[in-house]
Parts: sequence; C-alpha cells; structure tokens
Amino acid sequence: MGLISSTHSMSRYHIEGSFEATVMDEVRKGLTENAIPKQENEYEELSAGWTPYESPYNPDFEKFSFIFGTYFVFSLRIDKKSIPMKLVQKQMALAIEKKKEESGRDFLSKNEKSELKETILDVLMHRIPSIPTIYDILWSYEDKNLFLFTTQKAANELFETLFLNSFNLKPIRLFPYTIVETKSGFSADEKDRVLSLSPLKYVKG
Repeated sequence: MGLISSTHSMSRYHIEGSFEATVMDEVRKGLTENAIPKQENEYEELSAGWTPYESPYNPDFEKFSFIFGTYFVFSLRIDKKSIPMKLVQKQMALAIEKKKEESGRDFLSKNEKSELKETILDVLMHRIPSIPTIYDILWSYEDKNLFLFTTQKAANELFETLFLNSFNLKPIRLFPYTIVETKSGFSADEKDRVLSLSPLKYVKG
C-alpha cells in the first residue's frame, strides 16, 4: 500500500548512526548512486533501487524532490521477472518434438532436455518485461524513525541491505524488544530486566 492509501501495511525502523557531512547532501548522494537503473537489463531477473516518490518510473533525484517538510520521502522499487511455468512447459514440449524430428529419434537424453530448458529460459527471460512493485518510505532523520510501507519479508530484507549500502546507516526493525533497546530511554539495568523476561504460561484450572 502507498503512502496516501486509505489503508496501510507498514514496518517501522530505528535508524542507527548519523552523517558526518551535510545531511541533505549525503541523502541525495545515497539516493542518486543507488537509484534503480533507468534502462532495464533484459537478462536480469530482479533489480531494486530508489526512486522519487513523485516519479517512481523516472528515477531522477535532481528533477524531483525527496524533501517534504521535515521528512525525506522516496520509494523503493523492485522490478522482477516471473516466467509462468505453464509457458515453460509449453515451449519445452514444442522444442522436444522439434528436436526429435530433426534427429530422427524417439527420445532425448536428460542432458539434451536440460540444454533445451536453459535455452528456453534464456529466451523467455529476454522477452518478458519486469513487473515493478513500489514501496513508499517516510524517513524522519532527526528522530531516527523510518516507515517502510510494506511488511513483506523479501521487500524488508532488500530494503535493509540497500539502505545500509546507500547511507552507511543501520536500519533496525522495531518490535517490542528492539523498541526497549532503541526508543525506551531505559537505563542499562532496566533494559536487562526487560530483555530477560520470558512469556508467562497459563494453565487451565
């Protein structure tokens, strides 16, 4: 779901670390250097990178702003190619019959079938366009808070890796224990007490 959707599914992060240089310049540099490529790689199964919130299909951070009030707002775009298995099966059946006719044999070896499949997958990967998925991001640098508008595991993992590589800042996903560690303001002793808690087991009477 997008930032302005009526319903939201989101992950909250604490951003550990800070920039030594000018914040705006560092963020712009990280976004620009790790923007998703404008030109699609025909043979790449998956591609991920940053895009402007206002223009997810034109990743130009010089033309489109990522600053909205006190927030940095941009998007993670993941382009993925997915080849339908039924299409592969169809092409395999046609290729096997053609190979049999050309060779005058009634069967093909396992290696021959594997080679045909590799060729078919390569051709289909070249022809099938990527399907883009966009996840909006709201980042409050001063508060060290960031919201990623998805809870999908694969998207979260890609985001965390790309964010660390882009800004050299560590995104820590928040759930009860990490909130205690990063946001509670508890003393070290209080944190240790909370983190040592174990679930309470209820026994039916």
